[in-house]
Amino acid sequence: MKRHQENLKKVDREKRYPLEEAVQVLSQIKGAKFDETVDIAIRLGVDPKQSDQNVRGAVGLPHGIGKTLKVAVFAKGEKAEEATKAGAAIVGGDDLVEKVNGGFLDFDKVVATPDMMAQVGKLGKVLGPKGLMPNPKLGTVTMDVARAVKELKAGKVEFRLDKAGIVHAVVGRKSFEPKKLKENIQTLMDAVVKAKPASSKGNYLRSIAISSTMGPGIKLDPAEFMTAV
Repeated sequence: MKRHQENLKKVDREKRYPLEEAVQVLSQIKGAKFDETVDIAIRLGVDPKQSDQNVRGAVGLPHGIGKTLKVAVFAKGEKAEEATKAGAAIVGGDDLVEKVNGGFLDFDKVVATPDMMAQVGKLGKVLGPKGLMPNPKLGTVTMDVARAVKELKAGKVEFRLDKAGIVHAVVGRKSFEPKKLKENIQTLMDAVVKAKPASSKGNYLRSIAISSTMGPGIKLDPAEFMTAV
């Protein structure tokens, strides 16, 4: 494609860009007809096979991800009412468990109260592969459902190490001004650096690249984020 070829010329594939410059380059890349998602891929110097080197967490991005997320909440009684008032798209107890077990997945994030986890746990095969399983460490298994819903809708993103030793996350949209994109990326990188396992030795941040949905990858300079490691 002509547009793709033109975009490739704007990116030095060998260069590791400072974050400030990288977001400027990304903003100059010709986009598609839709507002593309901007993703980041971070290759870490950890062994994903070792349980004590797992990297996982959640962080609220200052400018959100440019999308209003549909949050489903497994809760009963007062907690169900709180979730609804906080803006949850779908709220339910055993009825919602049955519905999801039947294939209903019209939501982006899931929150559950601790007392619902015995039931929600049975949905592991449905929610697990899609990364939707609630987790206490990520703040999605909680009695404070209102806060969890508001944080997710405001742009709280989860990150986790995959089998290849890479963390993937959404950091915004192509339409974001470079300053906002930079602040989102910096916030996520700070969280990933903070999540460095104590047993991880050597070079923690191996490589980092950002890209829009249809655009080429732009490599970042890991050294810029290493100060806190």
